Amino acid sequence: MTITMYGITTCDTIKKARVWLESHGVPYRFHDYRAEGIEAERLKDWVGKIGWEKLLNKGSTTFRELPEKDKEALNEKKAKALMLAKPTMIKRPVLEVGDRILVGFKADVYEEAVK
Repeated sequence: MTITMYGITTCDTIKKARVWLESHGVPYRFHDYRAEGIEAERLKDWVGKIGWEKLLNKGSTTFRELPEKDKEALNEKKAKALMLAKPTMIKRPVLEVGDRILVGFKADVYEEAVK
């Protein structure tokens, strides 16, 4: 089973999730949004599986610094465009475990997903 973690290296939650995976001997590939961006098709797939509301991090500095007009009347199309333009607005980490998508880090959820 291939596991890929998406996020940014400076995120504290990413650091915790990486430590957990490594301490449990779980091999994974790390995809850094800042260095590699995010593909439109991958984001579309995630949104289709778990919804844009779960992916868009409205608490992120990037989102909070947006002009008010960009934050108003959010819908799927607008949210996807924002996340593609500035992937640091995507909640972290996003973990692809086979065909499953996990958002955020909870040790018990990771434990169940990788066994």
